[in-house]
Amino acid sequence: MKPKRTLATVSDLHQVYQRWRGVPYRFGGEGADGIDCSAFTQTLYQEAFGMELPRSTNEQVLLGREVERDELRPGDLVFFRTGRSMRHNGVYIGNGKFAHASSSVGVTISSLDNVYWRSRYWQARRVLD
Repeated sequence: MKPKRTLATVSDLHQVYQRWRGVPYRFGGEGADGIDCSAFTQTLYQEAFGMELPRSTNEQVLLGREVERDELRPGDLVFFRTGRSMRHNGVYIGNGKFAHASSSVGVTISSLDNVYWRSRYWQARRVLD
C-alpha cells in the first residue's frame, strides 16, 4: 500500500529538508559528509514518508505515474536532463520549488522557474497517492 499524502507528511518533508540543508554534494555520497541527488531524494522519502525508493535516478524515474508540471503536488519527484546522458532529480515541495542536492551548492531549494532548471526540466512522477 502506498503512503497517503497528508499535511503532516508534507510538513515532515520540510523538516527533513531542514536537517539536510547545506550538506555538500558528493557523487555517490549517501550521508552527512556528502550526498548526491538520488540519495537525497531516497533519504527524504525514507525520513518523511517511511517509504523506500531505489538508489539511482534511472530507477526512480520509473516509479509511480508521470504528472504534468502544472499538476505538481508536494512530494512528487521532479527530473531534469542536465547533460547528454546525465540526469538530476529532487522532490517538489510546493510553490514552484523543489529540494535537491545540487552539485554546486549541496542540499538546497531551487525554483523550477530558474532559467537553468526550467530549460532542463524533463518530467515529474507521482509516487504518493
